[in-house]
Amino acid sequence: MSAKLDRRHFIAAGSAAIATPFLSRRSSAQSGCPSRNIRMICSYPAGGQTDLLARAFGEYISKQVGQAVVIENKAGAAGSIGAAEVARAAPDGHTILCSISTTYVMNRVVVKNPGYDMDKDLTLVSVIPGAGLPLIASLKSGVKTLDDFVAFVRKSGKVNFGTYSAGSAPHMTINELNKQYGLNIEPIHYRGEAPMWTGLMEGTLDVAMGSYTAAQPVLQGNHGTVFAVHSKKVDALPAVKTLPEQGATSKFFTVSGFTGWALPKAVPQPIVDRLAELFVAANGDPKVKEVLATFVLEPTLGFKETNALYQRELPVWMETAQSLGLQPS
Repeated sequence: MSAKLDRRHFIAAGSAAIATPFLSRRSSAQSGCPSRNIRMICSYPAGGQTDLLARAFGEYISKQVGQAVVIENKAGAAGSIGAAEVARAAPDGHTILCSISTTYVMNRVVVKNPGYDMDKDLTLVSVIPGAGLPLIASLKSGVKTLDDFVAFVRKSGKVNFGTYSAGSAPHMTINELNKQYGLNIEPIHYRGEAPMWTGLMEGTLDVAMGSYTAAQPVLQGNHGTVFAVHSKKVDALPAVKTLPEQGATSKFFTVSGFTGWALPKAVPQPIVDRLAELFVAANGDPKVKEVLATFVLEPTLGFKETNALYQRELPVWMETAQSLGLQPS
């Protein structure tokens, strides 16, 4: 099927070889969808990686279906505010969640009443496997390798390490490093990457961890040094080794997480499949390709591949998240 599909194909009824129309579970009759604007709720602040991906893919989908895709940023509570709103939405395909592994996995552990149950209320449609996340230390620390960092923490007694939310990949990285090396790294949680990196540049933080692209103000302004990446090499940083390559042994450093889209659980499977097709087709769009390249990300996966990755990584994420010992808030 061609990546360029007009609205007529999007809503037409047909055989399995033709795109199945969006159907409302609340009506026995077929109804063309999208029949109005699509809301894509991004559960993290504007300006970060998740937001920019939502906007690039939303623009592509809008062109294909002939309806506006309106991005709404509903940040807070580790993504649970936006996720809960999507979980409550009508199951007709007009409301989509764009979020990250924290929202889809860790909130089971770190949020007491998130307002949604991932297994019962949401269906993952398509995900983008995560890229390597750089760990960046302030210049004053003198840290250039993981060994340097361990020595710096031991000498300092306590080090402030920024995360973009409680239960996030940086938070779990801190916990795993503390366990392996007997350190006392203190996580400082922000609402998204942009304010976290600002904290490092302003000297509030000793170290922070997040996406390579969002960290550009730090790197280009020579405010910090990358001393490791989480689980995958970053092409733009060929000399920087991963945490496992530098001796870190946690199973958590073998998973990469993801950014992805979900729908309310009651959305019929034909709608889920159709949206998954659109997200995969978007890989060929020039603007989407540019955004993926900017964030050093792999292409989106289809529905089956998405859920296979989710089931494969879920046990590791859950085991690591539970080891944080957080009291759900």
